[in-house]
Amino acid sequence: MSTQFKPLEQQHIPDIVTMMQDFYAIDNYPIDIETSKNLFEEFLRNDNLGKAWLIYSDAILIGYVIVTFIFSFEYKGRYAFLDELYLSEKARGKGIGKQAIQFIKEEALKLKLKVLYLEVENHNEKAQKLYLAQNFTLHNRKIMKYIVA
Repeated sequence: MSTQFKPLEQQHIPDIVTMMQDFYAIDNYPIDIETSKNLFEEFLRNDNLGKAWLIYSDAILIGYVIVTFIFSFEYKGRYAFLDELYLSEKARGKGIGKQAIQFIKEEALKLKLKVLYLEVENHNEKAQKLYLAQNFTLHNRKIMKYIVA
């Protein structure tokens, strides 16, 4: 089985949004298709926002990964948030998630990122095991949010 990571391009936006719908459905997250398409248009126009790749297995599209950039004085430069890593149901449990994490680690070095953050749902034990096995650690801080109206 051959796994490839290809940079997201504008013509792939409908494909990634379709997968995003499947991903969000897992935890009943709301998604607005047009808003998501517009966000990807903006994301692709501005390299400072982050990077996204489509994941292929034997030339079949099976997932995607999105990394967004943040600048921090604490970390002495740019760090990233692994915003989304999605694999289709048929692609899970085959080591592709591990390959995706390794790919992101390599990209992080190339991009001179200082730290990679991610969040995972409490109930998603498989994902937690994947990240812990790839040397991610639990952070001593709590992520909090404020939604700007």
